[in-house]
Amino acid sequence: MITADLTLILPEIILSVYAMVMLLVAVYTTKDGMASLLVWLTAGLMVTLGAWITVHGEGTNVAFGGMLIEDGFARFAKVTILFAAAAVLIMSEGYMKARDLLRFEYPLLLALSVVGMMVMVSAGDLMALYMGLELQSLALYVIASLRRDSVKSTEAGLKYFVLGALSSGLLLYGASLIYGYAGTTLFSGIIETAQHGDVSLGLLFGLVFLIAGMAFKVSAVPFHMWTPDVYEGAPTPITAFFATAPKVAAMGLFARVLHDAFGNAISDWSQIVALLSLCSMFLGAVAAIGQTNIKRLMAFSSIAHMGYALMGLAAGTVLGVQAMLIYMAIYVTMNVGTFAFILMMEKDGQPVTDISSLNMYSKKEPGKALAMLVLLFSLAGVPPMLGFFGKFYVLRAAYEAGFAWLAIAGVIASVIGAYYYLRIVFFMYFGDEKEDGLDKGGSPVLSGFLLASAAIMVLGIANMFGVETAAASAAATLVN
Repeated sequence: MITADLTLILPEIILSVYAMVMLLVAVYTTKDGMASLLVWLTAGLMVTLGAWITVHGEGTNVAFGGMLIEDGFARFAKVTILFAAAAVLIMSEGYMKARDLLRFEYPLLLALSVVGMMVMVSAGDLMALYMGLELQSLALYVIASLRRDSVKSTEAGLKYFVLGALSSGLLLYGASLIYGYAGTTLFSGIIETAQHGDVSLGLLFGLVFLIAGMAFKVSAVPFHMWTPDVYEGAPTPITAFFATAPKVAAMGLFARVLHDAFGNAISDWSQIVALLSLCSMFLGAVAAIGQTNIKRLMAFSSIAHMGYALMGLAAGTVLGVQAMLIYMAIYVTMNVGTFAFILMMEKDGQPVTDISSLNMYSKKEPGKALAMLVLLFSLAGVPPMLGFFGKFYVLRAAYEAGFAWLAIAGVIASVIGAYYYLRIVFFMYFGDEKEDGLDKGGSPVLSGFLLASAAIMVLGIANMFGVETAAASAAATLVN
C-alpha cells in the first residue's frame, strides 16, 4: 500500500531529493560556481517530469488515506507549473549571471517551491493543503529578497513575508473552524457534511476565511496589496516566476478546495468568488493606467487576469473549471514571452523598466516589437489572438451559469484594461524619436522565448495545441 502511495507522488519525491542532494553537493564543492549548471539541470529535470506526468498519468488515484489526490486536474496543473518554472529558469540564467545575482540556492529554492505547488494542486486534505502552501511560500519569500544589497528587494521580501504570514493565519483559522464543524480535515469528509446544501454557519465562516487566505495567494482584491511592491522590488526573473507558476498553483488549489470540499455548497461560495472576480478585474484595469514602471504595470495586469480566471471558477460548473484552466495556460504563455521582453530592456547595459524608454523601439528592433505587439494584443484580449479565446471561454462560462452581470462587467473591464497595453504599443511605434531608446540586441535565449510565445498566440487559434481537450477532461475529473 505504501509503495503504491509513494509511486503516485514520485515526481515530487524526485524533485525534493534532487534539491536536497544538490544543495549539499554545491555547499561542499564550488558553491556559486555550480549555479549555471544547476539552473540547466533543474530546468531539464522539470521538463522531464512534466513530460513523464503527461505520458504516464491516467485515472483518479488517492494516496495516504485521501490526503493526496492524483487525477486529471492535478496532472494538468502540475505539467503547466513544471513547464512554466523551467521556462523562467532558462530565461533567468543569463540575466542573473550578468548582474552577479546567480546563487546556487536560487534554482534549488525554486525547485522546492515547485514541489510545494505540486502538493497544493493534489491536496485532498486541509493539512496537505497547508504543507504544500507553506513549502511554496517560504521558498518564495527568500528568493524575493535575493538581491541582498538592494533596499527594494529586501523590502519586497519582507512585505511578502509579513502579509503572507497574515494570510496563512487567516487560512489556518478557517481550516480550524472547518475541522471543528465537519469533524474531519479530509475534503471527502467535509463534502459529506455539506451533503444536502445545508451548510452550518460555522462551516461557512471557515470557508470565508479559507477563501481569504487563498485569495491572497492569487492576489485577488482586496488581498492584492503586496503584489505591485513585490513585483517591482524583486529581481525581474523572480518577478517573472511570481507571475506564472505560483498563480497556476494557487488557482488550482482554489478550484480543488471549492469543488472537492464544498462542491455541494456552490450557491454559497460562488457569490463570494464572483465578488472577488469583479473587484480584481476593475482594480487591475484602472490602477494600471497611471503606471510608468512596466513591472508594476504587469503586477496590476496580473490582478486583473486573476479576476478573469476567478470568473470561470465562480460559475461552479465543468465548463467554468475548463475555462479557468485554459485561461491560466494561455496567461502563463503570454507572461513568459512578455517577461522575456522585459528582461531584454536595457540602456547602456543597465536594466530599464520605464515604459517611455520604449520610444520608437520598432525602428531598432522591428521583429521584437511586432512579437511584443502580438503579446500585448493577446493580453488585452484583442481577436484573433489566443488571449481573446481565453477571455471568451470564461465569459461564456459565467454567462451560462447565470452570471450575465459578471460577464458584462468583464467585457467593460477588458475594454478599460486595453488602454494601458495599447499605450506600450503607442510608445514602440509612435513615440518620441528624440529620446534615447533601448540598446539593440539582447540574449538569443530571451529572443527565442519572446518569438515562440508570440507565435503560439497566433498559431494556437487552430486547436490550442490540444490544451482545450486536456482542460475539458481535467475539469470533468474535478467536478463530478
